[in-house]
Amino acid sequence: MRKDSDFLGEVEISNDVYYGVQTLRAMQNFNVSGLSHYEMNEYIQSIALIKKAAALANYDSKALNKEIKEAICEACDEIIKGKHSSSFPIDVIQGGGGTSSNMNVNEVVACRANEILTGIKSYSKVHPNTDVNMGQSTNDVIPSAMKIATYKNLDQLLEPLDILEKTLKNRQKKYENILRLGRTCLQDALPMTFGQYFSGYISFVQRMKKKVENLKKECLELPLGATAIGTSLSVQPKYLENIYKHLKKESNINFRKEENFFDGLQNADLYIEISATLKRVATTLSKMATDFRILSSGPKAGFQEINLPAVQPGSSIMPGKVNPVIPELINQIAYQVCGNDMTISMAVEGGELDLNVWEPIIIKNLSESFRLLNNGIRIFSKKCIANLTPNKEISTKYALDTFALSTTISAIFGYKTGTLVSRKAFNEKKTIKDVVLELKLLTQEEAKEVLDPYNMIDEQISSNMILKYQKIYNKLEN
Repeated sequence: MRKDSDFLGEVEISNDVYYGVQTLRAMQNFNVSGLSHYEMNEYIQSIALIKKAAALANYDSKALNKEIKEAICEACDEIIKGKHSSSFPIDVIQGGGGTSSNMNVNEVVACRANEILTGIKSYSKVHPNTDVNMGQSTNDVIPSAMKIATYKNLDQLLEPLDILEKTLKNRQKKYENILRLGRTCLQDALPMTFGQYFSGYISFVQRMKKKVENLKKECLELPLGATAIGTSLSVQPKYLENIYKHLKKESNINFRKEENFFDGLQNADLYIEISATLKRVATTLSKMATDFRILSSGPKAGFQEINLPAVQPGSSIMPGKVNPVIPELINQIAYQVCGNDMTISMAVEGGELDLNVWEPIIIKNLSESFRLLNNGIRIFSKKCIANLTPNKEISTKYALDTFALSTTISAIFGYKTGTLVSRKAFNEKKTIKDVVLELKLLTQEEAKEVLDPYNMIDEQISSNMILKYQKIYNKLEN
């Protein structure tokens, strides 16, 4: 055991860890969620990156000597590489606006730096506040680390979105000409192809990728150097210039100084936009998952329009039952992301005066949403969409039998005639083609062309065809 102290008194700490008294007190005060900083690697590593850049900037200003600078940098590099994770045990939900998180990193870096220099875990040569936290405040470190971590999380989200896009394109290409019946309000609508159906999902993914790229750019401006309230009190000469220079070099990312430090500390509205984008991704994926659940319902008494891969048995009592468990997983991820979004919105609104102290709960929920989507999209792509297949016979029959084929009759002969054909077909259990021929609206060959679903799914073909028959019959209603 080793001893550490603050103005509240002295404590004993295990020699197996690098944290100190402030971390220990935070552990005792905030043990609520069971989730520690170990689950938020990007966040802790981003704080360590800031500590390294600050040490280099303070060395440039001759405020740190070379020996201490190098020891701090080595300790930070180890944390950035994922080492010492057991020394970050603080609950992710905490009071104090992130002071405990900042001090946890300060203590670990200082203790490890001392060990590098002296072989002993202590603060004899490197102090967590005086040296590691030099020129910084929790109030500028935490919002800056949040932006750095969020930038990286946004960047990492692009890979599963790429996988999803490629998987959907594969299904689109393979089944592009198979007919299916479109549905609106869960009622029969017009024919379309599976290629067109999947194109809507693909377009959504492409839009979200562009949105993520744009949000990455908004994370590049940091309030680092603002210190406590935005006045930059306690920074060394040329510190601001140097810390951003080193931050860019160490991260290979073009981070830069926020235009207005006071705005950077007072307002966290960027996270509403980022969380809203994650909610957009999650809810639209959930809509897609629900579509798949509906279209695969059955196998005897449902739509049975598509087949989802069986990944596990579905019932403890009904043998052979298979449930759409992967789409159901995506639905629940969306519910959680939406809940996280509400928490983030409340925390952003709750900021008071010159600092938003609710950023720990913001980064906790934002990190969870990123993690759920990153993992969930990969699973959805691999275990559901990649092996999704249409039931061609059933889906084609639905498309050919729909009463909505009367839409082309309406376009040629007017809405009243189209309605007459549709209701007669429904009431007498006949096809639209049967009624059209019975009423002698079209010849056999004409009906074959006009009521061919493939002629309805292409804008140019359908518009030319309708114009052709409007001219022939000249029966449009006024």
